Amino acid sequence: MKITGLETRIVKLPLDEPLADGAITPGATQTFVTLRLRTDEGVEGIGITFFGGGAMSAALKAAIDGLGALTVGENPMFIEFIVQKLRAAASPSGPGGIFTLALSAIDIALWDIRGKVLDQPLATLLGGFRDKVPTYASGALMRGFSLSHVEKAAARLVERGFTQMKTQLALPGDTNPEKEIERIRVVRNAIGPMVDLMCDINQRWDVRQAISIGSRIEEYNLFWLEDVVAHDDYPGMAAVADALATPVAAGEYVYGLVPFRHMLEARSIDIVMVDVLRAGGISQWVKIAGMAEAFNLPIVNHLCPEISVHLVAAVPNGLTVEYMPWSSKLFREVPQPVNGELTVPDKPGLGLEFDADALKRYGV
Repeated sequence: MKITGLETRIVKLPLDEPLADGAITPGATQTFVTLRLRTDEGVEGIGITFFGGGAMSAALKAAIDGLGALTVGENPMFIEFIVQKLRAAASPSGPGGIFTLALSAIDIALWDIRGKVLDQPLATLLGGFRDKVPTYASGALMRGFSLSHVEKAAARLVERGFTQMKTQLALPGDTNPEKEIERIRVVRNAIGPMVDLMCDINQRWDVRQAISIGSRIEEYNLFWLEDVVAHDDYPGMAAVADALATPVAAGEYVYGLVPFRHMLEARSIDIVMVDVLRAGGISQWVKIAGMAEAFNLPIVNHLCPEISVHLVAAVPNGLTVEYMPWSSKLFREVPQPVNGELTVPDKPGLGLEFDADALKRYGV
């Protein structure tokens, strides 16, 4: 089997909040780059990637096209060989940024091909630990929403079967510790004591704030505090993790494998959070999961639940899947949360198929 070609396109999806009927910002979009990787035996693998904004999407597409051309003629089953070939070709660019995001789309497509050739779902190929995983609602309780909306939305998520959900602190505007603490109190009261509540800071606190505010909200029994300080301040994160009883989660902002070694060795985090696109694809995600297991730590995903459901389900230290369906419109059918769980697709590979109508409608 040989790779014969590829097709990429930029797709700009409307950015909405369907989980708890949040207000839609007019004109808000999320831009993705999609990939189809074709073979001489008719097996096609698909992959996606994105920058989080549209300004660099054309450059990201060009990077995938350039790297993808180097895969033509190679056997798609030799994933590690292809990944190392692409790393060598792009070595002057460094290990992170646009190269890694482009590599991830290709790596994901290669694993999709492998699953289809072997007639196995990706989760089974990677370990097959379980076929259902817990999932949490993400994006419905954002810091930009009013407290009254967040209170109602949190209760609505419980009504819709979620047993886990994530909110945010480090509020915008004229905030203070009292307002931050009040927000957590209101959300906790709205959902009751038995629902897992996570909280994302998105690197907006310093170490002093994280310890001060974090210690004052411990009574509300958070499942984790996420990205409490700058993503590369490993000693700062370690200080927060050591000071608080609440587990600290981080990792979504870093690229590749090595930063996770630094975080783990510094005892900076209690929960390892990995973005499959920033990590370098499925190959790297699984390696990071193994490294986390060696430190007796659980692993969770960041975004892309359609792909990440396989990853969290495959490994014994997989904890829960972030269900933030920004990318779901790209596909014809995706796993849906039922009673706080996602079921792994039983079709070969990713078990996903691009929605041709959506790609045409939202294509740039």
